[in-house]
Amino acid sequence: MENKEITHLNMDVSPEVDGFFDPASNTISYIVKDPNSTSCAIIDSVLDMDYAAGRITHDSADALIKSVQDRGLTLEWIIETHVHADHLSAAPYIQQKLGGKVGVGARITEVQKVFGKVFNEGTEFQRDGSQFDALFEDGDCYTIGTMTACAMATPGHTPACMVHVIGDAAFAGDTLFMPDGGSARADFPGGDAGQLYDSIQRVLALPEDMRLFICHDYGPGGRDIAWETTVGAQKAANIHVGEGKTREEFIEFRKERDAQLAVPKLIIPSLQVNMRAGEIPCDSDGNPTLKVPLNGI
Repeated sequence: MENKEITHLNMDVSPEVDGFFDPASNTISYIVKDPNSTSCAIIDSVLDMDYAAGRITHDSADALIKSVQDRGLTLEWIIETHVHADHLSAAPYIQQKLGGKVGVGARITEVQKVFGKVFNEGTEFQRDGSQFDALFEDGDCYTIGTMTACAMATPGHTPACMVHVIGDAAFAGDTLFMPDGGSARADFPGGDAGQLYDSIQRVLALPEDMRLFICHDYGPGGRDIAWETTVGAQKAANIHVGEGKTREEFIEFRKERDAQLAVPKLIIPSLQVNMRAGEIPCDSDGNPTLKVPLNGI
């Protein structure tokens, strides 16, 4: 795929960004508000799940909804930076309460095809991305009030990963963590360490003072949880790609590191739900039901 430059980069626009941390999955969800209107977007929402009990709750999503309502905002977009493997999306629940369109990278179809087979989904499961309201190609732009937001394809962690650039802020998904956290794994089906390195270089080519908001933080070394950094800080200090590390060095490191990582605790429910834009699949009687394929992942 040919990379497209972000043509609507406007560092003079500074969206208001509020982060919401979910300690169960170490995920940060964002409300991104247009400073010149009441329009906003939600990025990478979380649906709470007690996997052992098979119970879904909405505390994390309700916090986002309450903030939007209390501030009198209009939700225009619910953005998924990729198909998450560590938490469930709350997109349909939020959309029901607040409206807005659900958007994801166009390569979601590749993810659906792979995991449609893993979970032995029938023909009723559409693998064309039609569960989402918008499928973004590399370089596609959309509006949040008066702001222009652009989607930058950053495959490597998953095929459908995208960084969303909105004014002087970029939302990195799992492409990059905080500088002392490095980068995400690349060993899931469809992942590729070389592609991830190339994608990170695209992000690092953005203006150095651009704010960068990450999707996960684990507080390395016991530091407080954080989620905002800059492109310049990443270039200078990211432990996996900073200081001019080569593509070959990154690939070798990533392969060795990924081999040591445990499978995310919620990967099985997350993939089934998130490849459906957050909808929970049902059995033949219409009851919400998840599958557990043995030795499938």
